[in-house]
Amino acid sequence: MLELRPNCEHCNVALPPSAVDARICSYECTFCAHCVDTILQANVCPNCGGGFVPRPIRPFNDWHNGNCLTSDPASTAVKFRPVNMSAYAELVAKVSGLPPEQR
Repeated sequence: MLELRPNCEHCNVALPPSAVDARICSYECTFCAHCVDTILQANVCPNCGGGFVPRPIRPFNDWHNGNCLTSDPASTAVKFRPVNMSAYAELVAKVSGLPPEQR
């Protein structure tokens, strides 16, 4: 079950469960689309080296079998850890030539 973390790890902007601009990697490191597109331009997660995809939106309403935010609420634990850009540049240099499925 995805945590649906509440904020961008880099800029700390709020990313509620319904946010269409939330991006995650396979470890669910969470960033806003603005940071992914303008700061982390290489499609490389600064924490794990994976790629980013849009975060799915969990239904607010219980349309079927209790599969909704009220049954499985989003996380409220904030993870704010701005990217160290020099360390990120080193990581990007190692993996940027590889597509995410080969990293």
